[in-house]
Amino acid sequence: PSCLFFFKQLDQIIIHQQVELLGAILGTETSSKYEIKNHLGQRVYFAIEENDCFDRNLCSPIRSFTIRIADNTGREVIRVIRPLRCNSCWFPCFLQELEVQSPPGTIAGYVVQNWDPFLPKFTIQNESKEDVLKIIGPCATCGCFEDVDFEVKALNEMTTIGKISKYWSGFVNNVFTNTANFGIQVPVDLDVRIKAVMIGACFLIDLMFFENSLDGL
Repeated sequence: PSCLFFFKQLDQIIIHQQVELLGAILGTETSSKYEIKNHLGQRVYFAIEENDCFDRNLCSPIRSFTIRIADNTGREVIRVIRPLRCNSCWFPCFLQELEVQSPPGTIAGYVVQNWDPFLPKFTIQNESKEDVLKIIGPCATCGCFEDVDFEVKALNEMTTIGKISKYWSGFVNNVFTNTANFGIQVPVDLDVRIKAVMIGACFLIDLMFFENSLDGL
């Protein structure tokens, strides 16, 4: 789609969550804001999570959300929708799923969690719910603030073509300003709609595994 033309030349996407200092100090949740950048650190999109205070404070990290992603002119180009869903790794009935639209109202694809007793696993699907790629995480996602990689693989789960990484570098200096720093690496010729779905996967991984990673610090 023409609204995703920036993605055509990108093989690396960086996502920074911007946290308001007051909210961090008071421990209150406000709507999350993100910057989506290219490998040079230039912002190509920005994003805002929409939900209500009840969801953020009482339902996190199982809360529903809608993330609206806009270009630098303010035009919404991607919408990520996640319904309220229990968060459990042990029961297949609690598996996570979200929908990515681009442009809003048009399905670009889905991110579906796959049940596995040991590893975080997800499937990237196209607009027809056909499987396209797999995402496989490590057996432990809390690495004492070391970078954590989720590998992007072909459907046979043998060939690695990219990764989604949680970056902890600069943690102390950035604790109040950049609590979520993620990088997405994919082939430059990957369908731009699937690149948009990969951003949705990044948000879901953050919510499931890193949402409360700063608690108590």
